[in-house]
Amino acid sequence: MTSADRPRLVLASASPARLNLLKQAGLAPEVIVSGVDEDAVSAPTPAELALALAEAKAAHVAARPEVFGALVIGCDSVLDLDKQALGKPADAEEATARWKAMRGRVGTLQTGHCVYDTAAKRYASATASTLVRFGDPTDDEIAAYVASGEPLHVAGAFTLDGLSAPFVESIEGDPGNVIGLSLPLLRKLLAELGFSITDLWV
Repeated sequence: MTSADRPRLVLASASPARLNLLKQAGLAPEVIVSGVDEDAVSAPTPAELALALAEAKAAHVAARPEVFGALVIGCDSVLDLDKQALGKPADAEEATARWKAMRGRVGTLQTGHCVYDTAAKRYASATASTLVRFGDPTDDEIAAYVASGEPLHVAGAFTLDGLSAPFVESIEGDPGNVIGLSLPLLRKLLAELGFSITDLWV
């Protein structure tokens, strides 16, 4: 497929981690942040909430006239701990309490994915789940991590590609999903819409 035939790709997310994952996979998306009010979206379970948020973000950007003809990717992640959906902590105090609750335990990182084909006006969506086993950082380590500011910007107050990596013992599932986007799932969703991910390589 030539560059003239290649569909335009838009990422409806401000996440630098998601953008980097896509670039590493040979894709070159534009970034258009959705501006969706996440607090206005609700769902019965963490997995369903992640999916609803991803669909809302993709649809919001796909509705813009200037992206007609593009493929829009929307994603959102939440940590499922005790069947509660945990997104980004509101402040340092919440991040500290979160880590003290998570250490030594297992949670599930749920990431909703939605790919919207604006030309055909249809979309494909699904949620990817990855089991995360947290380590047992000390109170001092938690305090140092929270002071870094990183946990305030990531779902679940942790990430695999940052300062909290030493505090995650292991995962079961796609590591990219924990970072913010499952490339295998993205490939499947693109295929549902009639696109091969290799045709989007630049």
